[in-house]
Amino acid sequence: MPTTRRLPHRALGTGGLSVSVIGLGCMSLSGVYGAADDAASEDLIRYAIDQGVDHFDSSDMYGWGHNEALLGRALKGRRDRVVLASKFGQTQNPGGANGVNGRPDYVIAACDASLKRLGVDVIDLYYQHRVDPAVPVEETVGAMASLVRQGKVRFLGLSEARPDRIRRAHAVHPIAAVQTEYSLLYRAEAEETRRTTRELGIGFVAYSPLGRGFLTGAIRSLADVDGRRAAHPRFQQENFEINRALVAKIEAIAAGKGCTPAQVTLAWLLAQGDDVVAIPGTRYKNRLDENLGALDVTLTAEEVRRMSDAVPVGATAGTRYPAGGMSGVYL
Repeated sequence: MPTTRRLPHRALGTGGLSVSVIGLGCMSLSGVYGAADDAASEDLIRYAIDQGVDHFDSSDMYGWGHNEALLGRALKGRRDRVVLASKFGQTQNPGGANGVNGRPDYVIAACDASLKRLGVDVIDLYYQHRVDPAVPVEETVGAMASLVRQGKVRFLGLSEARPDRIRRAHAVHPIAAVQTEYSLLYRAEAEETRRTTRELGIGFVAYSPLGRGFLTGAIRSLADVDGRRAAHPRFQQENFEINRALVAKIEAIAAGKGCTPAQVTLAWLLAQGDDVVAIPGTRYKNRLDENLGALDVTLTAEEVRRMSDAVPVGATAGTRYPAGGMSGVYL
């Protein structure tokens, strides 16, 4: 089926990488927010491509290999139509919190394993998923750069890295993109990071741009909280009503614009600058269509400011991750 629309694109970095401004974060296709059907997930990916989405974001830790294998199957015959992104660096620790590994030998082995699961010869954008504080970033990125020289990877990225670490990494090899959670609910760290990435000419990829579903308006009570969401402080009882009241403000703005909360939220995010792209995740075609509908929402500078003021930085109750997860982000 031919592509039905050409989505707007933005550059990630200065090396020639360009992606659709709205991509697809693939984590939810591996059972994180409830059971996912592989056949339906593969169909969703192919449907997304036919809608003009060409940026697909995976990781070796999403389902511990399941996500990459699924994505690889879905992309057969369509590989040349997409920008394929994946990540390494988190390690499985049964019965405990995930580990991290940024050692050069591990970088090489992880990439080879991802290539095999994906069934491809090259990964377009390869991220260090989580910083390894025990390994200098120069050593990790040095190994990642060797993957570029070998033709296994085209561009490099970092996820949840602080500005100083980004600078150090970029000095070893150009970083095309940095990925951090970024939404109306959680934006302090992302906006601090963007001051550095913009200076260095690095693109910014916003994950969880809909606040893990909160900003869609679909989560209205604690009974609607499912799967991994239940572990996140933003959805826990002591925080829920505070955050729900913030979302209600966005719902009112969306109603005034004649669009959905998700659409006005994504429009706000994309209005932050030409360096920003979003990778909302979903398991459903109708939600994908809804997200792409954000591209038809136009916000004035005053409307963008009004949304920012409606959910001020720091107003959200609860940290981005549970305590264990917070110890591994923004390092």
